[in-house]
Amino acid sequence: MHDEFLCHVTAYGTCGGRRIGVPLGTYRAPTLALALWWLRDRATWIAERLDPQPGDGPYPPHALVPVGDGVADVPAVLRAWCADVRRQELVAEELAAGRLVRIATSDDTTEYELLAESVDALRMQRTIPALVVPVA
Repeated sequence: MHDEFLCHVTAYGTCGGRRIGVPLGTYRAPTLALALWWLRDRATWIAERLDPQPGDGPYPPHALVPVGDGVADVPAVLRAWCADVRRQELVAEELAAGRLVRIATSDDTTEYELLAESVDALRMQRTIPALVVPVA
């Protein structure tokens, strides 16, 4: 029943005292397998940009420094999620059941969010009668 999936990746930060979301990508996956692949690909993409290997490309040795002890290691969290087969199976089960899936992690400045949901589930929600609130 759930054949298509809408996937989003967003980074959230604070600017001028307000929480701001910056879309990093959207994909309408025609299959569950492609939705999972895209989420892992985007998680890896974020991890590689936050934690590139020194000496690769434009980054000379010693140009990058580790984050402080109290700061979450977002690239490590994202890489671990990508490599965890059991967690991938849980995400697949949730999506196949028509439930929204949210994977989120943050450091001291930014929250990174990966979302996926069934397009069919979204359509079905639209068929539920809307709550009518009387206007006084």
